[in-house]
Amino acid sequence: MIRPPAVAGRFYPDDPEMLRTTVDSFLQSNLKEEKIRVRACLVPHAGYVYSGAVAGEVYRRIEIPSRVILLGPRHFPRGASLAILSDGAWQTPLGAAPVDHPLAEKIIGACPSLQEDAVAHSAEHSLEVQLPFLQRIAPTSFSFVPIVIGPAKWETLEALGQAIAKVIAAEHEPILIIASSDMNHYESDAMTRVKDRKAIDQILALEPKKLFDTVRDEKISMCGYAAVVATLVASRELEASRAELLRYATSGEVSGDMEEVVGYAGMVLR
Repeated sequence: MIRPPAVAGRFYPDDPEMLRTTVDSFLQSNLKEEKIRVRACLVPHAGYVYSGAVAGEVYRRIEIPSRVILLGPRHFPRGASLAILSDGAWQTPLGAAPVDHPLAEKIIGACPSLQEDAVAHSAEHSLEVQLPFLQRIAPTSFSFVPIVIGPAKWETLEALGQAIAKVIAAEHEPILIIASSDMNHYESDAMTRVKDRKAIDQILALEPKKLFDTVRDEKISMCGYAAVVATLVASRELEASRAELLRYATSGEVSGDMEEVVGYAGMVLR
């Protein structure tokens, strides 16, 4: 199955040359920094004009292996609440990104609550917008496993994270977990920064359950918090010892509208 792009021309350019130029502009740096090896990372998924610089800050700083697990929110109430695709490829203007079938099958085997479901992925942008970045900087043998998460209980997310960690630990080559999430939505810049800091602090502390509770208790509209919770569980199982915030921004910095913003955080776990 070839999944066609759902948001090309809206969230990012649909012209291949313009897309390459845009992505490369976010990946450039005047600093000669050594790439860091990480277990996982958090990147945003808004339109590139708003969040591309934050995502690019993460991608340009880390080593990208040839195998990646992408976790993100299922924004639309369609399809399974825990949906994976194990075959085929995802098309972007830069070409086809193949799904890692062997890795996906192992994750499905380790987490029975995962369901093979193309409907949940068909219109979802949270994973798609990561692919052009990966297509520009990952090895040519790059492949990935797509997983989107709808409403889920803590126990479900814990089980998913543990299953991912179990599979990664048994492999003989590095596998990067990428959690795709924006932060708080459509409140003032000042309020969003306060709320986002509460969530970021729990990620920095590597506390998945506390992040789960904080997002709910503080009413933080962090769309991909479930993906980040599962990623934190997996990272801890894989003995990650620290997290870093590489860049934070809000949409207000681009739009000038400080009354209704969305927050974006770029973080790494290692």
